[in-house]
Amino acid sequence: MSMGAYDDDEHERREAKTNNVEVSDDDTRTTYEGSVEFDSGDSAEDLIDQFQQLQSN
Repeated sequence: MSMGAYDDDEHERREAKTNNVEVSDDDTRTTYEGSVEFDSGDSAEDLIDQFQQLQSN
C-alpha cells in the first residue's frame, strides 16, 4: 500500500469513528444576554500613535 492510501476496512473504520458522537446529559447551550458596541472612530494614525506610546512606557 502506498503512502496516503488505505483499504476499504480503513475507510469503514474512519467513517464509523467520525459518525459516532457522544452526547452527555449535561450538554446544554449557554444563553448570553447583553449588548456589544463597536467604536470605529479612531483613525489608523491615532491607533499607531497610541501603540507607540504603549511600547515606550
